[in-house]
Amino acid sequence: MTDCIHLTEIRCYGYTGVLPEEQVLGQWFEVDLTLWIDLEKAGQSDRLEDTLDYREIISSVQQLVKTCRFALIERLAAAIAQSALSFELVKQVQVKLTKPAAPIPDFGGKIIIDITRLK
Repeated sequence: MTDCIHLTEIRCYGYTGVLPEEQVLGQWFEVDLTLWIDLEKAGQSDRLEDTLDYREIISSVQQLVKTCRFALIERLAAAIAQSALSFELVKQVQVKLTKPAAPIPDFGGKIIIDITRLK
């Protein structure tokens, strides 16, 4: 399947991390999703009912990031993928979870987890 919907830069504040302060103070995360779905019917009908209402996926991601308290961002990325795959039309998902300000001394880069899951 080659049809995709891309949702980028979903920015959320959450409490996932190994360090105690990450669990208490929290930090910003950014999520990019690629969702593989069949868009042919929606492309012909022009009806929201024939496609994925991406507002629902965005809300789901925001809720997960805000409420989950995992030690590893790998676990958070997996939870986001599992949630996306629970939507009927989604056949495959790629999750890019970015931790833009990891509390690592002398490190100004980003940590990015990139996973792909199939239904």
